[in-house]
Amino acid sequence: MNISVLGKPLLLLISLACVGMLAVGLYLQLQLEMLPCPLCILQRYAFVLVALCALLGVVMPARLLWLGAALTSLAALIGAGVAIRHLWVKAHPSVSCGIDPLETSLNEIFSARWFPVLFQADGLCTTEYEPILGLSIPTWALLWFTVFAMLGAIIVLISRRRT
Repeated sequence: MNISVLGKPLLLLISLACVGMLAVGLYLQLQLEMLPCPLCILQRYAFVLVALCALLGVVMPARLLWLGAALTSLAALIGAGVAIRHLWVKAHPSVSCGIDPLETSLNEIFSARWFPVLFQADGLCTTEYEPILGLSIPTWALLWFTVFAMLGAIIVLISRRRT
């Protein structure tokens, strides 16, 4: 069986799941008034990057599917790193990422000015919100980034083995 038969739909599913994660983030922000902190915004950028890399893999020729999957995994690992940092900050409340140069810099990026509802940091990283199904928001993000990285790596391994 050709890997592109499974790989491309899987990458498309990853991209759609990332859009779903962004939609959940907006719901939490707009309906439940959970303000995103700078690390939340960096995770949102990572979800966008994962989605774009996965879409790139979908539109690439089948022989380059591995490249789109590899970029998807790399983007997911970056997002996982941000989520791990967020969890560390939450575990060490004396460390804050609130109103600091990171927030100021993030809020000056063109995308934050163009689409502030999605990319403007207004919250504090140490704010405790009610867990969702027993897990914090950065834990959920880490879980999804890990799944996306693993799926991308599996696609790379299978597609490289077949060539």
